Amino acid sequence: MRLIATVFISLLLPSVAFAAASSGGDRFDLTNHWVGFTAIGIFTVAYLLVMAEEFTHLRKSKPVILAAGLIWGLIAWYYNTHGLPHTAEEMVRHNLLEYAELMLFLLVAMTYINAMDERNVFEKLRSWLVSKGFGFRKLFWITGVLAFFISPVADNLTTALLMCAVVLAVGGSNTKFVLLACINIVVAANAGGAFSPFGDITTLMVWQKSVTTPQGPVDFWAFFALFVPSLVNWLIPAAIMHFAVPDEKPQGGGEDVELKRGAKRIMVFFLATIVTAVSFHNFLGMPPVIGMLTGLAYLQFFGFYLKKTFHLDHPQLSTEDRIEMEHDGQMGDMVSFDVFNKVARAEWDTLLFFYGVVLCVGGLGFIGYLAVVSEMMYTQWGAAMDLTPAMNATPANIMVGILSAIVDNIPVMFAVLTMMPDMSMGQWLLVTLTAGVGGSMLSIGSAAGVALMGQARGKYTFFGHLKWAPVISLGYAASIVVHLWINSGSF
Repeated sequence: MRLIATVFISLLLPSVAFAAASSGGDRFDLTNHWVGFTAIGIFTVAYLLVMAEEFTHLRKSKPVILAAGLIWGLIAWYYNTHGLPHTAEEMVRHNLLEYAELMLFLLVAMTYINAMDERNVFEKLRSWLVSKGFGFRKLFWITGVLAFFISPVADNLTTALLMCAVVLAVGGSNTKFVLLACINIVVAANAGGAFSPFGDITTLMVWQKSVTTPQGPVDFWAFFALFVPSLVNWLIPAAIMHFAVPDEKPQGGGEDVELKRGAKRIMVFFLATIVTAVSFHNFLGMPPVIGMLTGLAYLQFFGFYLKKTFHLDHPQLSTEDRIEMEHDGQMGDMVSFDVFNKVARAEWDTLLFFYGVVLCVGGLGFIGYLAVVSEMMYTQWGAAMDLTPAMNATPANIMVGILSAIVDNIPVMFAVLTMMPDMSMGQWLLVTLTAGVGGSMLSIGSAAGVALMGQARGKYTFFGHLKWAPVISLGYAASIVVHLWINSGSF
């Protein structure tokens, strides 16, 4: 039974690891106990519900939050009955700290994105592209290029949604074009997010973890070694799909959109926030989230300025009217920008889903399954293939990307990081690459794909994407080969 459970969890969570670096003398191995088997069953059911979100319309955060509570409840009950009431408590606090750092980081980034969206930054870009009247093939490449280069800053999900809006606005009646363009956008956004800590959650997780390798720490600039492999990952399938895109020119159109007051300054503040986060981490040794929260204050103060100068947006109001409105508390009706509204509009389902995943994976690691999986994947597989020590982890890291298309890259990468295998810089960059772009092989493998299935419902579908999976897989394989070649010195 233990063997069956181990094989199952290795297939489900390829790189999942122990929730702590050391086992400690007061930790029980529950991998062959009913508590362990029950925990696996709970997590499996929860994740099946997550994968079926498209059909059930049950938010993905709900099952994993419940599963996290049940798993840790079982663990705490077992340890309490064996006279160790604080052991599970200490470990769950450790998991909560890791989650809090990532959640607050993402919350700041989402707040800035929402602020730019409210100031019409993205709508301005969309309207400009629509008004140019580009042909389908040219638009296919333009949206792909923009998705690849915007996602490193704005994140792959936001970028994909923006580019999909352009595609639907221009070629919404041409189902074939919409399908191919959406596939291209998903691949490009995921690839672009893989070489930047701000582009994808998995890359952010590796950067915030401050992974140390024999070649040095995996710092902010180290990820840019993945630029060329990521570019190859997108270009190969895009070049092949190009010939299937209809060679037609749609009717142009699109109303001109004006940026709201302060839009350009908010973009500058966002860049300043990124610089602050990188500087805090690289030069002061502080967690990047501290720099991001500091950057949130930039937006808060600027929001206060916009509120105090709201009359510039409404020149028809007299000074007396403005003073009376402020005194009566009616300013909120006139001032469209409120930083706390941008916080409220963050993708809370994603943030809470991340909480559930971190706690679930941490619980499975604490039980002991993930240490077994770590040994099997990062030691036994390489030894069985007679690989050199430097390449020992390559099969496992490639499998991470394949399975991230089925499961999701967040639990996979969190599992790798909690396991913390002893790998070179090149191997850490490899697993970052594969986890980031592997989800492109299936439409359900990444947040960008799932979101676009909803946005372009009936035109971009699971099976439509699946037809092009072999081509996308070719790009996946090529990106790995290119990384092993051009970054060979880091292995």
